[in-house]
Amino acid sequence: MKTQLFATFATALALTGVFASSAQAAGFSFKTNYTADLAGDDMWKGNIWLESIEFSGQTVSEFSIVKDAKIVSNDLWTGGNSGAASADMGDEATVGLKQEELTEAGAVAALGNLNLNSIIDTEDSGNFAIDVMFDKAVDNILVWERGKNSKLDVQAIDSKGNLIGNLINLPKSNNWTDAGYSIDTKEISGAQKVASIGLSLADFGLSANDSIFGYRMMSQGSSYNGPDWKILGTTDATPASVPEPTSVIGLGLVAGSFVASRRRQKSK
Repeated sequence: MKTQLFATFATALALTGVFASSAQAAGFSFKTNYTADLAGDDMWKGNIWLESIEFSGQTVSEFSIVKDAKIVSNDLWTGGNSGAASADMGDEATVGLKQEELTEAGAVAALGNLNLNSIIDTEDSGNFAIDVMFDKAVDNILVWERGKNSKLDVQAIDSKGNLIGNLINLPKSNNWTDAGYSIDTKEISGAQKVASIGLSLADFGLSANDSIFGYRMMSQGSSYNGPDWKILGTTDATPASVPEPTSVIGLGLVAGSFVASRRRQKSK
């Protein structure tokens, strides 16, 4: 929802859409399998752990999670419901972060775990562009959106931090798959249903010879209706390239793997 302004949104657009064709993604549906720490009326307020997903006749239980983030732009938070993106978490969740003036570390704390009740929350008319980077190449991304009433733009990032492929304009999330659960976070007064969508290399106009190490996530004002989102990836077993430790300036990528396998990541 809210944070310090790192760059104008016009700059963010100059770094994205001007140099990439825009595409309406077909995407794919998947089933979300989860376990909740709490039960009864409090179920959607606590930690909701992603266990696995099912799509195309296969079950995936290993995921790449966000390890680094760079805030390209984010509307200034001046109090109340101002600004754009912020960190949000379940009313009674223990993993995640509540942070109005979003920092890059805060974005990682919100996204870098398997708690589906730990998200990035966006104000209804907010503009932001945030680069989220995985420690390993991913061949699919999984996006969840709370409220089922918002849009997002997404573009892939390669091992050197370059934007690649099509800029995808995701449809409003009421056209996505129902994820089968709800969340009740600190920013809202009751539980809201969650939608999900998956995107593959082909959706970005990329081939199996390309590799994705991150994504630029964007909201462009009131027509996007404040997307409240979570992102994870499925690991590319044969990436085309591996980033050097210094190849992505400012993102602090390091060599090695950090794939979550049905583990409950604890954020400090």
